[in-house]
Amino acid sequence: MTTLAEKVQEVSRDVNARPLTDYYVISIIVAALTGLGVLMVTSSSMTWSVLDGDTVWGTAIKQAAMVVVGCFAFWFALRMRPESIKRWAGALLVVSIVLLVLVLIPGIGTGREEVGSQSWIVLGPLRIQPSEIAKVAIAVWGSAMLSARKNKTPGMDQRYLKFGGVSILMVSLIVFQGDVGMALAFLVVVGFVLFFAGVNKNLILGAVAVVGVGLLVLSMSGGFRSDRFTVYFDALFGSFSDTRGRAFQSYQGFLSLADGSLTGVGLGQSRAKWFYLPEAKNDFIFAIIGEELGLWGGAIVIGLFGLLAWFGLRTAQRSQSRFQCLLAASLTAGVVAQAFINIGYVVGLVPVTGIQLPMISAGGTSAIITLGAMGLLANCARHEPEAISTMQNYGRGAWDRILRLPEPVAPNAKRIKPKEPARFGRPVTSRGGSVVERTPANRRRRR
Repeated sequence: MTTLAEKVQEVSRDVNARPLTDYYVISIIVAALTGLGVLMVTSSSMTWSVLDGDTVWGTAIKQAAMVVVGCFAFWFALRMRPESIKRWAGALLVVSIVLLVLVLIPGIGTGREEVGSQSWIVLGPLRIQPSEIAKVAIAVWGSAMLSARKNKTPGMDQRYLKFGGVSILMVSLIVFQGDVGMALAFLVVVGFVLFFAGVNKNLILGAVAVVGVGLLVLSMSGGFRSDRFTVYFDALFGSFSDTRGRAFQSYQGFLSLADGSLTGVGLGQSRAKWFYLPEAKNDFIFAIIGEELGLWGGAIVIGLFGLLAWFGLRTAQRSQSRFQCLLAASLTAGVVAQAFINIGYVVGLVPVTGIQLPMISAGGTSAIITLGAMGLLANCARHEPEAISTMQNYGRGAWDRILRLPEPVAPNAKRIKPKEPARFGRPVTSRGGSVVERTPANRRRRR
């Protein structure tokens, strides 16, 4: 008799064997995380919105509007052909570098007085964070350049030197903004691009060692960044020395998680958001999730990011071109790593870095750019060889027809152009019944 475990395994094998599984599962995971993010931002931002002079729904409405724009970015990324993405990678990189330079110009960039880092460009109601765009740009451009054929010249591949030089330039611009946490997130993406591209592992380990030394120097330099390391080691050994000062935020985050227990205090019932937990809607939103939804809610979020990692890397493995493979793997690893870093410092496993929880934390540019990046990932899944074959034989699914997505095409496949009409008018039927084209020569013969 078949057991429940065997039935589950059978259903799992059947689902995994379906050609469009990666595409649909990635889309569902992104939709679930984004919907949960809007819900939790609404719950965690009510009190702080009133404190900022807005209505209780002010932040929630702004976040919902940014998510709508992000959904459009997701749809637009789905419509693009992989060859077009690869062709425009250089332009995206140039735009991101220009924005990173502009944000450093006084009067254009803002945020240093508010949060200590000059990381935003304000355009009316929209606050653009160039470093968010830079993370996706380096992944797309790096995947496009490193997927080309290797140089035949001996020695170090020039592509890696070029990629490394551009990466150092961009991360230096981010560090000049004063945003060390985002610089680390950017370096994580760069490291994954190099790792999946097949660079020598010793070079990656050497780069990690250099970054580690830099963090060590930073921890001893004083200031609030040094305090973060001190708080981290205090929390690691269970002894907070200053719960009303430098350890206040981490301590309140721990209290929120402890209050949530197994099942949580209920959606919207958080006590920490009543001006106890700073950045409750941004960096520490996972603490609100743990308080209101409990251990099960936190486990669901971690599980969704784990599934995103699994199906994203499986998409990379099944991709039909090296560019799509690198792009899918880099985007997946970058988003999932950022999520686990954020969750890690909320629960005390790593020092606080100040980066957001992707698709869940409040943030305009972050929501739009992350959803656009997930659209590129879903695009790679939609262009798996088996998915292309299935759509060419059985047609697009109902969801793709609703979104008016074009049928995916294999790499280097040429679209068949319709036959051009006759240049001199309609075809003329001869007396024998054959169709002849009306040309000047035929006209002369008829005369």
